[in-house]
Amino acid sequence: MRRRKFIALSVGAAVGWPLAARAQAPEQMRRIGVLMGYAENDSDAQAWVAAFREGLQKLGWMEGRNIRFDVRWAWSDVEAMRRFAQELIALQPDVILSQVTPTTAALLQQTRTIPIVFAMVADPVASGFVANLSHPGGQVTGFATLEGSLGGKWLELLKEVAPRVTRVAVLFNPTTAATFAESYLDSVKASAASLRVEVIPAFVHDTTELESVVAGLAREPNCGLIVIPESFMFVHRAEVTSLSARYQLPAVYPYRQFVELGGLLSYGFDRTDNFRRAAGYVDRILRGEKPADLPVQAPTNYELVVNLKTANTLGLDVPLLLQQRANEVIE
Repeated sequence: MRRRKFIALSVGAAVGWPLAARAQAPEQMRRIGVLMGYAENDSDAQAWVAAFREGLQKLGWMEGRNIRFDVRWAWSDVEAMRRFAQELIALQPDVILSQVTPTTAALLQQTRTIPIVFAMVADPVASGFVANLSHPGGQVTGFATLEGSLGGKWLELLKEVAPRVTRVAVLFNPTTAATFAESYLDSVKASAASLRVEVIPAFVHDTTELESVVAGLAREPNCGLIVIPESFMFVHRAEVTSLSARYQLPAVYPYRQFVELGGLLSYGFDRTDNFRRAAGYVDRILRGEKPADLPVQAPTNYELVVNLKTANTLGLDVPLLLQQRANEVIE
């Protein structure tokens, strides 16, 4: 009897050993690449990456336990984007988070197999990243930012605050906004006809050209600015808002960060929210879903921000109704 009991205990222990070993085995480490188009010391870009990390953590992905991050910062330099894209692909990550259109293009020059989730691509169809929004059909999906009607909305807001404006320059870098600038321009032009405003495309390739273009526009009477949402303009937001103030040009911007630096007003989507949502797509891909089956999504949160101090400096009266519509009024 004792011998049979000893054998039973021995067999039970032997069966239990692999189960215990499996229970204590470390989780599989997954690798996530991140390619940002801005500089590492950009506080807003750091906040977006932090939101992405927090989103993954809430979904059970803990850095050092079951995921590893490899982050590269390309400071709006197309050549740097290409170099860092090559570095990330060489690491063979399970999935890559791409910030904007140029970073996504750089990654796709290096791989056609590794899944990519973009957080802020204006027009992924026109850029050739996906077949269509509802069925991407390849290795790429994510969150689009292009809403063509925004161009008309920016012009309407500018005219509401600065009704004397009769000429509007649409400011952007054709290198970093090549695939989507035309959509915004078309929208601005469509609204310009009824508002009796002349629209001028203003191309800027570097900061030196930025100042000369803005200075040239200021020589003409009743001129205003619309700044397109693209990486070059955001990286150089301090220069853009400073020049607008120096040359007394009323301007509307795509993001609140411009207004916080002294810009007149902004209307655009909450980009931090896009990075949080991108964490959900990365989670689904890590758990076995394919990018081809995950539809490209549009922004859901938009915000209007007005700087009354800047309006006063420009001699403009912000209508009370516009202030009441704003998500934030800076005084």
